[in-house]
Amino acid sequence: MMMQKPKGTRDLLPEDTYKLQYVEKKISKLLEDYGFREIRVPVFEYTELFNRGVGETTDVVQKEMYTFDDKGGRSITLRPEGTAGTVRAYLENGMASKPSPVKLWYNMAMYRYENVQKGRLREFHQIGLELIGSSSYLADVETILIGKRIFETLRN
Repeated sequence: MMMQKPKGTRDLLPEDTYKLQYVEKKISKLLEDYGFREIRVPVFEYTELFNRGVGETTDVVQKEMYTFDDKGGRSITLRPEGTAGTVRAYLENGMASKPSPVKLWYNMAMYRYENVQKGRLREFHQIGLELIGSSSYLADVETILIGKRIFETLRN
């Protein structure tokens, strides 16, 4: 019997990785120019984090999470998105005592049990940013501007 990758995943072969690395380098440079710092959080968290952070009634929580009990009987979930783990790390590690706003970005694999269709995978990578500790509309303006700059940078 031939071993195959799980449905909804893909192999990124050497002849394609350079494209992904190019995009990642451009985006990480741009985010760091705006004062964002990279954060890395665990690939799995306690399920309660996503129930509370994403919302128990959302499709992500009700239908799309990879959730299982670990050997200690605790409910664990592979991260379906980056915000919940990033905010947990911010709070748990005392980052709220740092000068605001705290600007964080991530580039991580995410996992969702999706109906596999063109362009949608169960394992995917997402680059995201979190600007925590500002109630100013300027934080939203900055985030939108960064998105625009990313597209401009990659178009050129």
